[in-house]
Amino acid sequence: MGGHFRWFDFVMAAFVTVLLLSNLIGAAKLSTLWGFTFGAGILFFPLGYVIGDVLTEVYGYARARRCVWAGFGGMTFMAVMSWVVVAMPPAEGWTGQAAYESVFGSTWRIVFASLLAFWAGEFANSFVLSKMKILTKGKHLWSRTIGSTVVGQGVDSVIFYPLAFLGVWTTDQVLTVMVTNWALKVGWEAVLTPVTYGVVGWLKRQEGVDVFDEGTNFTPFSAQV
Repeated sequence: MGGHFRWFDFVMAAFVTVLLLSNLIGAAKLSTLWGFTFGAGILFFPLGYVIGDVLTEVYGYARARRCVWAGFGGMTFMAVMSWVVVAMPPAEGWTGQAAYESVFGSTWRIVFASLLAFWAGEFANSFVLSKMKILTKGKHLWSRTIGSTVVGQGVDSVIFYPLAFLGVWTTDQVLTVMVTNWALKVGWEAVLTPVTYGVVGWLKRQEGVDVFDEGTNFTPFSAQV
C-alpha cells in the first residue's frame, strides 16, 4: 500500500501544494512581459504536471490516482471556503471586501471548469505516461513526460477555456488563449526535463522501486492501490 515508501507522502504534499497555490495566488493576476500578456499562474501551474509525471513514473498510476483525488478534494474545499469567506458580511470599518472579492470571488462557472479540467487532464496525463512506459520498456523518459503533457494539458485546455469563457470572450480569443497557454505549458515541461530526470532518478534509487503498470486497473473512479 505504499507505507514503506520514504518520500511518497512528501511528493504528494508538494503536488497538492503547487496545485492549490497556483490556482489561489496566480490565477487572478495578468502579467505582461516583453509585450506578451499571460496569467501569472502559468509560471507555476505546470509544476503540478511535472510532479504528477514523477508520481506516475516512480510510484505507478494507482498511487498517482490517489494524489489526483487528494488534489481534487483540496481544490473543492478551497472553492467552498473562498465562497463562504467572500460571502460573509464584512465588519464595520473593514475596507478589504472589494479586494477579497476581486482575488477570491471567482464565478462558479470558472470554478467548475477548473475542477473538471484538472480532473480530466491529470488522469489523461497519468494514463498516457503509464502506458508509454510499458511500450518503451522504461526507456526514453523524456518522450513520456513531454508526450503525456501534450495530451494532459491538451485535455485540460480544451475543457477549461470553452467552459469558463465561451460567450464571455469571443471564440477567437478563447481559441487563441487556449492554444497559447497549452503551448507554454508543454514548453515548460520540455524545459524542466533535466530536473524531472534528476528527481525521478533520485527517488527511484531512494525508494528502490520502478513500477510498471502491467495489469493495473486504470479506472479513475477509485482510490485503491
